[in-house]
Amino acid sequence: MAHKISRYLVDRYDLIAFEDLNIKGMVLNHKLAKSIVDAGWNQLVQFTSYKAEYAGKQVIQVDPYNTSQACSKCGQIVKKERKDRVHSCSCGYTEDRDVNAARNILHKAVGHVPTLKCGQLELNLI
Repeated sequence: MAHKISRYLVDRYDLIAFEDLNIKGMVLNHKLAKSIVDAGWNQLVQFTSYKAEYAGKQVIQVDPYNTSQACSKCGQIVKKERKDRVHSCSCGYTEDRDVNAARNILHKAVGHVPTLKCGQLELNLI
């Protein structure tokens, strides 16, 4: 399955961003270990990386810190439990938790940093 997904990603995107997860550390959590190993997370990144290199595409791994907690619109930290599936920020932005996290991962990959300017949010490239 990782081969099919990695081929799909490389065929459709020039830039693919993943969180640089500490898989070895995560597997130490006995509640998550089986699903992490079963999912083959590291394998997907490896397959995508070598296919992207061959195709002249780019894979970037970003620091996972706060990707699911930060608001992708304003940068404010919105604490959530794992069971919480909706991101809802006081700035008015509401989105599926995973979509919000994916936007944060992409922002980190391309170097966007949310900054406030005259009371309004602006995304600036660093």
